[in-house]
Amino acid sequence: MTERRPEGRGANLDDTAKQIIELLQDDGRLSYSAIAKKVGLSEAAVRHRVQKLIEGGVMQVVAVTDPMQMGFARQAMIGVKVNGNVRQVAEKLSEIDKLDYIVITTGRFDILAELVAESDDELLEIVSEQISALDRVVTTETFVYLRLEKQTYAWGVR
Repeated sequence: MTERRPEGRGANLDDTAKQIIELLQDDGRLSYSAIAKKVGLSEAAVRHRVQKLIEGGVMQVVAVTDPMQMGFARQAMIGVKVNGNVRQVAEKLSEIDKLDYIVITTGRFDILAELVAESDDELLEIVSEQISALDRVVTTETFVYLRLEKQTYAWGVR
């Protein structure tokens, strides 16, 4: 998982880097040579820039799947209320391998954590034995996904 910048305000990216990111957001399988033609750089320069963007935590190039179509029985978002240091609890949650998305938020919950589980038993074990058992976790609420209706990561760059 990539580490986020503390304030989440983005990197200083030039127009070419932004164009490369947008092209890969549209099609993560696009070849370096195809990107090079579109942005006016050599293939080697594009390869180097993409590697720097990945190493800098600006982007990831991954295959995004629908967990239900991959054979997983449950996908859920867990809202977590915390008494005390929210960042410390978020760090502890980050250590749980089955949690793949963790954000500190405002509103009814202090933290939202997403997971994909192979079964209801696994979901129950993660929520009751791992998340709820953490110090300073006051309560949790689980939102089970019934169907993935839309999932996109092509929001562009600024």
